[in-house]
Amino acid sequence: MSIQINYKSNNPKRPSTNLVLFTEENFNISHLKKYITNNEFSYISDLLKNSDLKKNLLFFEINSKKTIFLISVKNNLETSDIESLGGEFHGYVNYDKKSEYYINSDSISIKFENFLGYFLHGLKLKSYEFNIYKSKKDKKIISINVIGSKNEITIKNELRFRAIEEGTFFARDLVSEPPNVLNPKEYVNRLLKLKKLGIRVTTYNESQMKKLGMHSLLGVGRGSVNESFLVTLEWYGNKKDKKAPLSFVGKGVCFDTGGISLKPAKFMEEMKYDMAGSAVVAGLIQTLATRKAKVNAVGVVGLVENMPGGNAQRPGDIVKAYNGKTIEVLNTDAEGRLVLADALSFTEAKFKPRFMIDLATLTGAIIMALGEEYAG
Repeated sequence: MSIQINYKSNNPKRPSTNLVLFTEENFNISHLKKYITNNEFSYISDLLKNSDLKKNLLFFEINSKKTIFLISVKNNLETSDIESLGGEFHGYVNYDKKSEYYINSDSISIKFENFLGYFLHGLKLKSYEFNIYKSKKDKKIISINVIGSKNEITIKNELRFRAIEEGTFFARDLVSEPPNVLNPKEYVNRLLKLKKLGIRVTTYNESQMKKLGMHSLLGVGRGSVNESFLVTLEWYGNKKDKKAPLSFVGKGVCFDTGGISLKPAKFMEEMKYDMAGSAVVAGLIQTLATRKAKVNAVGVVGLVENMPGGNAQRPGDIVKAYNGKTIEVLNTDAEGRLVLADALSFTEAKFKPRFMIDLATLTGAIIMALGEEYAG
């Protein structure tokens, strides 16, 4: 199923099909009279008396062809709250059999710049699906028609939202691919396609990394038949001053068995997600390039597989990192910090960035510390 958003200028104020309206907090609908008929207004008013007004969204079936959705807009909302409302609305759309909806932007009474843009952005982000390996695909197209006079600011900011959505979906695609498909080499091939956006993509293979002295990163991939890589993604939106770019470094362990310090079998299939940090970095740089952001940013990702094998790194091994420091490996399942050690020190030495942010699925304890909504 895919979502198609259309901005309409010449549409009836009272569509005869499914209609989405925004209400004030606690579903105060007094200002909605002009958007629905008197009978519809009376019908909904009566039903609201026995409805759960603590919810964010309520819907009322007017007839077999028309459902009116009311979305309660609370005071003091953050942009993330508005995006969540869009995501919640998608939940109804996803399980509904209807294929067309009208959103009346004039029903938005809250003074929040680009409210509708954030709402639709949340809806689009929620619509993501990864179904390329499913034998039966849902090809249904849902049309979201935006009517009213308050959709102009949304159209102006459409490129910004679209860039974020495409970057997010690119990252999600990378994370969702099975490990027999997305090995380090295939990952490199996908990153090379970003060149068409004006991103400078440079890859370092194992022989090049050996010459650079990246034995910390290389040690992690020794047990795998798949070659390890380090990739840099450079976006220069401010060509007048390329000094001190922003830098983002991602851990890209395409599959993590733990190596010789083997993980338990339960949930090991989830270790294909151990490259999620690098996927975020790739998606971010793509987003900056798509929206032609006037910043200079560098993404660096270390791509490896951590596998057991005859040539695998052993507990007790000592390796020398890019910055010259030696590391004793006590547990081969602590591989993320070995990958990042070389990636971070290389980034610092080569690009001399203003700051570095590293993103990694380094430890499950990060969820205990920061929860589900923040990266660390």
